[in-house]
Amino acid sequence: MSQTKSPLPREVADTYVDELIALDPITGTYLGVKESSSKLPDLSPTGQAALAQLQRATLARLDEAERRPGADSDIERRCGRLLRERLTAELAVHEADEGLRTVGNLATPAHSVREVFTVTPNETDEDWAAIAERLRAVPAAYAGYREALALGLERKLYAAPRPTATFVEQLTEWADTGEGRGWFEDFASAGPESLRAELDEAARAATASVVELRDWMRDVYAPAIEGAPNTVGRERYARCARYFNGTDLDLDEAYAYGWSEYHRLLGEMKKEAEKILPGAATPWVALAHLDEHGRHIDGVDEVRDWLQSLMDEAIEKLDGTHFELAEPVRKVESCIAPPGGAAAPYYTPPSEDFSRPGRTWLPTMGQTRFPAYDLVSTWYHEGVPGHHLQLAQWTYVAQSLSRYQATIGHVSANCEGWALYAERLMDELGFLTDAEHRIGYLDAQMMRAARVIVDIGMHLELEIPADSPFHPGERWTPELAQEFFGAHSSRPADFVESELTRYLTIPGQAIGYKLGERAWLLGRDRARERHGAAFDLKAWHMAALSQGSLGLDDLVDELAAL
Repeated sequence: MSQTKSPLPREVADTYVDELIALDPITGTYLGVKESSSKLPDLSPTGQAALAQLQRATLARLDEAERRPGADSDIERRCGRLLRERLTAELAVHEADEGLRTVGNLATPAHSVREVFTVTPNETDEDWAAIAERLRAVPAAYAGYREALALGLERKLYAAPRPTATFVEQLTEWADTGEGRGWFEDFASAGPESLRAELDEAARAATASVVELRDWMRDVYAPAIEGAPNTVGRERYARCARYFNGTDLDLDEAYAYGWSEYHRLLGEMKKEAEKILPGAATPWVALAHLDEHGRHIDGVDEVRDWLQSLMDEAIEKLDGTHFELAEPVRKVESCIAPPGGAAAPYYTPPSEDFSRPGRTWLPTMGQTRFPAYDLVSTWYHEGVPGHHLQLAQWTYVAQSLSRYQATIGHVSANCEGWALYAERLMDELGFLTDAEHRIGYLDAQMMRAARVIVDIGMHLELEIPADSPFHPGERWTPELAQEFFGAHSSRPADFVESELTRYLTIPGQAIGYKLGERAWLLGRDRARERHGAAFDLKAWHMAALSQGSLGLDDLVDELAAL
């Protein structure tokens, strides 16, 4: 009687994706799984425990798979290491009960529930019938999320007060967009008349659950956590940083690196500022001059179209020279983000079959006039050659990787590091010779260096170095962090406030941009040294983009070997 062979690591990883989708239909929708469109996950402690149990079972299967002949091949080894690192990091976060205090201005379960509707298929009556069912699931999802937060209160596991206050404000905006109806009702209004009554009823119930959650957060949760710290301390920070960066960081070294980048970038910014406004006291005086007198795009539709043309142009100029892009990867859409979210632009990847393309999203924050200098390198980051080329390429080569590597097995610092590397690459290739565009790029780079400084500095309450022009010798606080960030950024005050709230919401994530970029650059330098004159940048780019995600502890070695 023949026996069924135990699976190899890639099979274990792909089985995990299938089982995860069953627990988390939001993930299923992002992957383009039609059956997920009508459902939402259980966000309660019971739902969180079920996910953790799946992760533990998968790690046990992986133990066995890695003992099988063939498990040591490069493709199996990479997948197995990624799966083990990701699940171990996720379990560490779960076992510390972080899921019982996930509150903030983005990346919370409440945000995920709302945002998944923006990528749910909505072209046919059948699609809208599924949306109506998903809308009916919103109240239960938000009740489960509230149950988790209530258990956190019971265990004295508190979210930070400042992000909590911002979250209450966001929920208020979701509950009433200014037209006397909530965000879900606005969304449902685009549905077909044949389902109008059903959609309206479901959307009103969803809005009512937003109001209920808002009132509980405002009247019960916020008073209960009053006086709790806004920062997390070294132990929690290290655990979160491991999750977002895929390695156990030397946080003090990373903090020092942030300062070294700050000084380097400040010197470069001063040179560009002199070209724009000779004698400007600081680079940000020159940037303020551009806010008033530089090139602008007027109109929300106009800026969306302009950003689309920027990505289309980058594809035409880079494809065949520095990248080799498959036809599905060449499509990316520029979109305007729904109101009521954070201020930073973002990207959503394509579905697995590319029926939904990759999309970049611009939050307008109520503006209708947009400075060009602030957008060019940002769209190289979010779109092309940044997030879109990496994540769409993973989708394209999924069959030669694993479904897990190509979709959900992301390490934030790998992805954000590539996107920041992409900005630098465009500078290296001569796309940012215009002084306005280049100082905008440097300003964006400075923002990422400042993130390393303030995110680590304020959560660990580190000392500001003696050679800093800003409060030398003092200990970081969120208030000092916001002041520093505002003084070293061209962004408006509401953006700066949103950014600092973001760092308090998801500690350890914001440092991955610069630390990830450093890893990508080091891997490229080592590959170039190994190949010498035979080094082919285009071939290296495509090989690097086709190996799936890796934590920073593996990334440099794997890139150097290409």
